[in-house]
Amino acid sequence: MTNAPTQTARDWLGSVHTSLLAWWMPKAAILAGLLVPASVRALIWIVALIWMGAACILNARRCNRTHCRYTGTLLSRHDRACGCVSMGVVSAGIYGWISLGVLIVGGSGFIWWATERTWGKFS
Repeated sequence: MTNAPTQTARDWLGSVHTSLLAWWMPKAAILAGLLVPASVRALIWIVALIWMGAACILNARRCNRTHCRYTGTLLSRHDRACGCVSMGVVSAGIYGWISLGVLIVGGSGFIWWATERTWGKFS
């Protein structure tokens, strides 16, 4: 059986400041990145996604948050897609970037919903 009060206290999502730093500021940077040229956008997105992925992985280790084990890996791997787009391997205009952002954020939200609904907040 898990120790939910201890896990909740260690969960970075429970702290407004940590949550802002680990996830909301990078999300804001991703959104702001839509306003800059594609090469700069790719750099911003890669750093933000690696940052959020690392925060998820570290949070999963700290408190055993269920969805963080899966979203950490997901977010860390999307940096490769942004790199491909920026290098011209995949040609994408602004709508391609917006679609990629919706896929990333939507996928993370779906993983959060599905894993914590199935296995609980901490597992």
